[in-house]
Amino acid sequence: MAEREGTLRVERVTQRVGPDFAPRTVVQDCSFSVAGGKFTVLIGPSGCGKTTLINLIAGYEPATSGTIALDDAAVQAPGPDRLVVFQETALFPWMTTLDNVMYGPLVQRGRPRTQAETAAVDLLRRVGLGEFLGKYPMQLSGGMQRRAELARALINDPKLLLMDEPFRGLDAMTRELMQEYLLELFEERGGTIFFVTSEIDEAIFLADQIIVLSSSPASVKAVIDVNLPRPRKRAAVLASAQYGALKKTALDLLYAEAVGAFAGRRE
Repeated sequence: MAEREGTLRVERVTQRVGPDFAPRTVVQDCSFSVAGGKFTVLIGPSGCGKTTLINLIAGYEPATSGTIALDDAAVQAPGPDRLVVFQETALFPWMTTLDNVMYGPLVQRGRPRTQAETAAVDLLRRVGLGEFLGKYPMQLSGGMQRRAELARALINDPKLLLMDEPFRGLDAMTRELMQEYLLELFEERGGTIFFVTSEIDEAIFLADQIIVLSSSPASVKAVIDVNLPRPRKRAAVLASAQYGALKKTALDLLYAEAVGAFAGRRE
């Protein structure tokens, strides 16, 4: 559907922070594109500016210079066409799982309650939370909370779903299960996802395209196309020769940036 294409263009974006007399550049002349209907992963050294880029694309703050556009419409403020899933849980603790997921359609979009409830129940069942509709966030495990937040974002049907290291802090097994839940939903529903991570294995398993950032200030170091077939199964991906080649390419790029950043700090 053309109205949901979700093509993102970031062109020569620079972001400076701090006081005017001593600004610090965290993103510098950064350009890339995210194709509509694709899963793009952003990866880079720790502290390089990944979250800053998410905030700029979400419209939470303006760029110092450069342009950001979604389907040729300039990003100037937050909007329902772009939704963010953060590292920390953002579920309302006083609402049940079902009410949390229905919040957007009911309050922000004014949909009828029966319509919102039907959609919410369907999504929660798809992510394995059909038996936890009446539970409150504190009664859910970390992985369950992540699944509920994913359902809460997807029910609003955004053009672009922004995910800022959403599985960080989960144990290894839960993280792998969450990757599989997300991938299954993406392959079933389509849409455009822009996903930030520091984990190379996660990036390769999920992505159609990996954008590798330089050390701070962030710019695009390289773009890696991930031509692994979909639908994907973890065992098949890990056993493929292409996976090993992709991982080596990404590791070499990130290692070079890490060495350069370390050398710069010692000077």
